Amino acid sequence: MTDLIAAILAEVAASRAALVALTQDLVRIPTLNPPGRNYRELVEWLGARMQAHGWQVELIRATGAIGDSDTWPRWNMVARFEGARPGDCVHFNGHHDVVEVGHGWTRDPFAAEIEGGRIYGRGTCDMKGGIATAIIAAEAFIAANPDFAGTIEVSATADEESGGYGGVAYLAEQGYFSPERVQHVIIPEPLNKDRICLGHRGVWWAEIETRGRIAHGSMPFLGDSAIRHMGAVLEEMERSLYPLLAGKRTEMPVVPDGAKQSTLNINSIHGGEPEPEPGFTGFPAPCVADRCTIVIDRRFVIEEDLADVKGEVKSLMERVKAARPGFAYEIRDMHEVIPTMTDAGAAVVRSTAAAIEKVLGARPDYVVSPGTYDQKHIDRIGRLHNCIAYGPGVLDLAHQPDEWIGIDDMMDSARVMALVLAELL
Repeated sequence: MTDLIAAILAEVAASRAALVALTQDLVRIPTLNPPGRNYRELVEWLGARMQAHGWQVELIRATGAIGDSDTWPRWNMVARFEGARPGDCVHFNGHHDVVEVGHGWTRDPFAAEIEGGRIYGRGTCDMKGGIATAIIAAEAFIAANPDFAGTIEVSATADEESGGYGGVAYLAEQGYFSPERVQHVIIPEPLNKDRICLGHRGVWWAEIETRGRIAHGSMPFLGDSAIRHMGAVLEEMERSLYPLLAGKRTEMPVVPDGAKQSTLNINSIHGGEPEPEPGFTGFPAPCVADRCTIVIDRRFVIEEDLADVKGEVKSLMERVKAARPGFAYEIRDMHEVIPTMTDAGAAVVRSTAAAIEKVLGARPDYVVSPGTYDQKHIDRIGRLHNCIAYGPGVLDLAHQPDEWIGIDDMMDSARVMALVLAELL
């Protein structure tokens, strides 16, 4: 085993230039989500590259999934490399979509420039650098140990940034993450190279609508403002719900510390007339708003029950209704995810921890993500619980201007991932 480890680490060391080039090539294909640009271009390019290295490749469109359309089809890639004899399957999954560029960049977000040991660009950290790292790690392991037992898979999937329904959720529904096919999953999200992420908090998104009665804006007493009703809802949230959530603390090792409590974010608010069409220069009509909606993003911890989470908001709305004549409302579920946390004794966790100690000379931190990622679909739909997030990059850089990933960090994570394969296979 000592000779094998040395051979694997030598292969990783020799792959530095290939790792940098692969990361740059992926970043230079701007797979922006929304709306879902260049998905097929990326998976076709990556699939051809992996086929040339001996992988069996499938390109899979998530036909009919949320977000999929003929204009913006949701394309995914699954690559598979089978060993010389039967054994477990280790699957590396990474999402290929990236968020909008945003403002504040000081360099081309899709040039993948290198400066000071860093690769800059949208998606370098979150998470094309992680995909490239997993591929190079797997290929280094295969080169050093071609007679391994088992199977290695790598997937590049769509739409994680908008829920993952056109990516991992679809693949899980098709059986790609069933325990009979796959035994261990590593998602190389940017959570720092010395951390193992065991899972994530839960989430409930809902739309709340208050209703009123339209009238002329000069005679608002003849109408009933849905915006004023929503104002009362927001006031009651400040008075009772936010303090309640602040007292809900978890034993989950969630980072950062502020996310160890339950949280609520008002994601959006709209009341009254629709926003004018682009280019319209006139004034709005004088009307009392008869509808107002907010979208809430409620994050909850593993000690909470989803029914109680929803019940707290329902009770709040009923309190407001009892105090306000004419108050009417509707709560509409958008989506929900149950908290998940892989057991620290799982083989994939123990193998990754041992590899981190060997490569970095320190014990890893075990953490839980404040937000969800595609582990939710592997767990809930695939019924596969041996899943972690481990990868290079600093999470705080995700979605930021001048996003970057450190080349040395990718190399260290590649060493860890390759040694995990040596242990599990």
